[in-house]
Amino acid sequence: MAEDLRTAVTSQTKRLNSSGEVVERLEENGHQNKRLKRDADEEDAEDQNKKSPKRKIVLLMAYSGKGYHGMQRNVGSSQFKTIEDDLVSALVQSGCIPENHGEDMKKMSFQRCARTDKGVSAAGQIVSLKVRLIDDILEKINNHLPSHIRILGLKRVTGGFNSKNKCDARTYSYMLPTFAFAHKDHDVQEEVYRLDRETLEKVNKLLACYKGTHNFHNFTSQKGPRDPSAKRYIMEMYCGEPFVRENIEFAVIKVKGQSFMMHQIRKMIGLVIAIVKGYAAESIIERSWGEEKVDVPKAPGLGLVLERVHFEKYNRRFGNDGLHEPLEWTEEEEKIAVFKEQYIYPTIINTEREEKSMANWLNTLSIHDFNSSAVGMQANNKSSKNSSDLEGSDGCDDDSD
Repeated sequence: MAEDLRTAVTSQTKRLNSSGEVVERLEENGHQNKRLKRDADEEDAEDQNKKSPKRKIVLLMAYSGKGYHGMQRNVGSSQFKTIEDDLVSALVQSGCIPENHGEDMKKMSFQRCARTDKGVSAAGQIVSLKVRLIDDILEKINNHLPSHIRILGLKRVTGGFNSKNKCDARTYSYMLPTFAFAHKDHDVQEEVYRLDRETLEKVNKLLACYKGTHNFHNFTSQKGPRDPSAKRYIMEMYCGEPFVRENIEFAVIKVKGQSFMMHQIRKMIGLVIAIVKGYAAESIIERSWGEEKVDVPKAPGLGLVLERVHFEKYNRRFGNDGLHEPLEWTEEEEKIAVFKEQYIYPTIINTEREEKSMANWLNTLSIHDFNSSAVGMQANNKSSKNSSDLEGSDGCDDDSD
């Protein structure tokens, strides 16, 4: 009897062990199937990438720069967020570039046309890079971007295209409240002031003086009067008709030039304001192009916008070759205008109302010595350097990256 019981127990144990082995084999097969499926999906993705080879393109970008520390990305530094941080993240998430290209931007031949500094916006920034031309590419990139950064257009370009080096000229705008032009001897209320025709004509007469090639060493830092790179060519500069927003009258100054140095545009505008307000004589513009060091005030960064960049030589050579499109954005102009009305202008207007950057800066004009010698200026600069130079570039430092 005991022997029969031992035989039954042994038989039951064998059956249980056999069942366990079957279960284990089934589980192993299940995991194996999952691994095979995952491997197959990865292979499909790789095949898809092979079917979508990378091509050199340009992207037309618009963004509001408030809250960002400029355009250019600082890889490895998460302390200061930049426009390119959000752009690269969107390119990776949308499948346009591999993740390692986001970490090393040279791998995708990335180049911005112009650096914009802290808080500066753009309506027509151009970046060139190599991407996979996936379906619905603009929609997919924009889905991963915040609403205040938009990709408005895309065009194929030649393989060796570099958006910075191929750029012939850049157009910037500067939006400012018109009370900035009120004479210093007049007591004006900011919301009541309206720019008269005579003053607007004087402003435009002074801005036109900048046209042509001049030595702008006094309109930047760290360039001497005999530095050849301080000579810059300005094609046009003018102030448009004033308009009222939020009970304050504004105007927009536009300037087109081959390239600009750090602080150049803000100092060009700052000097004109100082003349119109009666702090400086008109002759100071001519004097500033000489070797003498001249005290040129720098207008606030708020209001500066990269409007568009120009590729006229490239367009003449490749724009009608049957393979590439000219880098003109006529069809996107309406989208650009809508973006400016929704994101750029309201930011400038609301920030001016809240922080009064122009009004506060105007109060500093009286401490400038527009007749000072180089020695006197050095003393003044030492006292004001900490408050002014920490702002960095005004968004039009096109010379170096």
